[in-house]
Amino acid sequence: MSETVQEPSQAEAPEPTVNSESSPSNAETLLVQEGDVAGDYLERLLDLLDYDGDIDLDVEAGRAVVSIDGGEDLEKLVGNRGQILEALQELTRLAVQQDTGVRSRLMLDIAGWRAGRREELTTLGRTTAESVLETGKETRLRPMTPFERKIIHDAVAAVEGVHSESEGEEPNRKVVVFKS
Repeated sequence: MSETVQEPSQAEAPEPTVNSESSPSNAETLLVQEGDVAGDYLERLLDLLDYDGDIDLDVEAGRAVVSIDGGEDLEKLVGNRGQILEALQELTRLAVQQDTGVRSRLMLDIAGWRAGRREELTTLGRTTAESVLETGKETRLRPMTPFERKIIHDAVAAVEGVHSESEGEEPNRKVVVFKS
């Protein structure tokens, strides 16, 4: 799988880099700070909406992860195919950037939607890869978000003899699975 690296525009703050000389604890401290800022922002949002929910903060795979669970109305904050969740994640990232001055890669999950979606997409990626391996015929999946495409690419990479690539432009970017 190939990745494209995009240079930050002049308007964007450069992303912090962690090299071998940087202390891992400094990077983790920044991620914990991101989680705290995000948690405060989301707590205020829930209060404004009069929604109940428990906010859990964690650090996984080099990014802050914030989860909101436990409330009855939380599914409304996910929306159709996670569209509202994606928008809330972006707003939360902007709130973190405004507070810290650093662009955030924070991941937001509400009512376990991303966790459940991850399982569905992993299964889809694996079964698609196995089908392509068996038939030899490439398969194009429907357009997906970057989060969804990453899960598909990871699932396909776990199957020997196939590979995947993304094609198209947002919001119609999709994964194509090929026999190697």
